[in-house]
Amino acid sequence: MPALVEVEVIRRDLEKEIVGRRIKDVDVRAGSNAMKVFPRHGRRKEIQDLLEGVKVERVDRVGMRLHFELDNGHVMLIDLGASGQLHKTSASDDVVPHTHLIIGFTIGGQLRFVDPNRTGEIYIAPSDEVKGDGKEFLMDPLGEQIAWPRFSELLASRNTPMKKLLMDDSFIVGLGDIYSDEILFASGLRADRLSSKLSSQDVRRLYRALIETLQDAIKARGVAPASDDEGEYTDLHGESGSFEEELKVYQREGESCRRCRHEIVKEEFDDMTTYFCPQCQS
Repeated sequence: MPALVEVEVIRRDLEKEIVGRRIKDVDVRAGSNAMKVFPRHGRRKEIQDLLEGVKVERVDRVGMRLHFELDNGHVMLIDLGASGQLHKTSASDDVVPHTHLIIGFTIGGQLRFVDPNRTGEIYIAPSDEVKGDGKEFLMDPLGEQIAWPRFSELLASRNTPMKKLLMDDSFIVGLGDIYSDEILFASGLRADRLSSKLSSQDVRRLYRALIETLQDAIKARGVAPASDDEGEYTDLHGESGSFEEELKVYQREGESCRRCRHEIVKEEFDDMTTYFCPQCQS
């Protein structure tokens, strides 16, 4: 499933591709169980009436949800879930299976929502009703960044193993397994280190590793796991991203560490799998 980086890559693409475009027509696909991804709406016509003829004024991200601000005072929110994808296509492109929504623009092709397992959700609501929707977290490292002293305070207030804390979406939103392991490696910290026991130097390294790892991943346009039961992540244009080539520990068990040549280890930790270098992380 997409993590924070991948959703941000999609948001930036949407900003370039559809902001300022006017919606010409909306097709909520019959026969695809499409209404299951619109649980807050009862009828296809309701969705069409809210979207047709309006202009997309901006695309924001609140946590893992995409907010499409419309010029009719409403916002369309899209949560990709575990298997949702957004595709920017031409009107003449074949409609792939599991396409539930097609938005056609007066200029510039179509935006399609594809979700094989219908784990995502789309809804349209007045702007004042959805303000802050999706902000159930303390930190968004790709949004409004906090100063590292405040980061240190938040870590010290918890007494939680680092891998578990990085995977906690109420603390830092959307890191997931891959980025958590890569950030811990970059900062030289083991998964079982307690957040309340980090030195000021540890915190500085962790903060720098968090920001730099995610920024590097954005430049590479994200990554998808080598094996993904829910469906492979792709960006708006159907590409997967290349950050997999930069991974230092994730799914590299048995290989040599690029820093010290020690063997990368895979272990089960607190009901999670973690990849790390025993020599570089302590």
